[in-house]
Amino acid sequence: MELLTGNIRRLYLKYLAASFGSTLISSIYSIVDMSMVGQYQGPDGTAALAVIAPIWNVIYSLGLLTGIGGSVLFSTCRGRKDGDENQYFTAAAMLSLVLALAAWAALWLWEAPILTFFGANETLLPLALNYMRPIRYVFPLFLLGQLLTVFLRNDGNPGLATASVLAGGVFNVFGDYFCVFTLDLGVYGAGLATAMGCTVSFLVMLTHFFRRKNTLRWVRVEKPLQKFREIGVNGFSTFFIDVAMGILTVLFNRQTMKYLNADALAVYGVIINVSTFVQCCAYSVGQATQPIMSVNFGAGSTARIRRLLRCALYTTTAFGVFWTALSFACPNLYIRVFMKPTENILAMAPGIIRRYAASFLLLPFNIYSTYYFQVILKPGAAFIVSVARGLVVSGLLILLLPAAFDAQALWFAMPITELLVAVYAAARMRSDTRALPASKT
Repeated sequence: MELLTGNIRRLYLKYLAASFGSTLISSIYSIVDMSMVGQYQGPDGTAALAVIAPIWNVIYSLGLLTGIGGSVLFSTCRGRKDGDENQYFTAAAMLSLVLALAAWAALWLWEAPILTFFGANETLLPLALNYMRPIRYVFPLFLLGQLLTVFLRNDGNPGLATASVLAGGVFNVFGDYFCVFTLDLGVYGAGLATAMGCTVSFLVMLTHFFRRKNTLRWVRVEKPLQKFREIGVNGFSTFFIDVAMGILTVLFNRQTMKYLNADALAVYGVIINVSTFVQCCAYSVGQATQPIMSVNFGAGSTARIRRLLRCALYTTTAFGVFWTALSFACPNLYIRVFMKPTENILAMAPGIIRRYAASFLLLPFNIYSTYYFQVILKPGAAFIVSVARGLVVSGLLILLLPAAFDAQALWFAMPITELLVAVYAAARMRSDTRALPASKT
């Protein structure tokens, strides 16, 4: 098996190229939408899509819960060669379908109250609802597509995972421009292009099941509730990273409107889209190493795991330095890409972006650490990292800093959070790696 015997660096670069393209292109849906809507509607359009951002965090995080949780167990079983791996694929698909239907029902029943809770006011709510109109009809595909993307990589087909997301992303980019500007549909057109792009991506992924090399099979699941629990426990930390981003976005939205104004919220809407890029870089490293590490962990090849870990740490460091430097050097570049800015926004944006962007230096490492802990079956450590940075430490700082100091202190919440979490993650990663058993191969 290539993952057990191939050159680690070449394998890593092959999977990194595929996962980087896939995760980065998947972020295009919300990023291109915000750029087009911001250029068409101005700051109100950007702020309205900032309100919608937590919905994407929730639906993608549910896909990662089942996708990463199931695929880690799938590949570990494959490394052990015990023949039970497709039970985890089937269980993960069943659980994904249940979660997708539940989220779909919630969106249809409580869409306006949800968006209001996420920070929409009487000006932003109509824009947000108009954007969501076409997306309602294909909403489950966003979750199911995330599941399939992860399993395609674990089934030795990272290229198709990337091609599917690329097809949907390209369709979305051109569809956005055509629907928003050419057809003059505005924010509704952006939602329509996103819905169609997701559908194209999902249909491309389904072609994997008609290929000769496909090994994903629907099988009878023994003790399904136990399998659901294992998938949930192992995937929870990755799930919480994304859902926590939604929680933090809600907190930031509400605190920004409380202590600042809608212009500051529009700037924050830009920041969370840049942060999405940074997180996608971290996801790509985690999703590139996960299939290789899981198989080698199952086979007891500790030396290969350590070599792969070094590659991943070099990459996360490079990503952190790049995004922090770019954000400090060109803050208003982001603003001009995502909206037609006013003079007031151009004046306030550099200070906000530079304060927040200091968190980008350590963000890739912290997110990657959760993938690593999941692969070596240390879900407790992954849980602590994801909950601390995603809710406990960050949430407290978002609530306390502007109250204790001034409104601008709000933007230091994430840099302080990432620093504190990185200290724990680095210490725990060092001790857990040293404790791995001697390599069998």
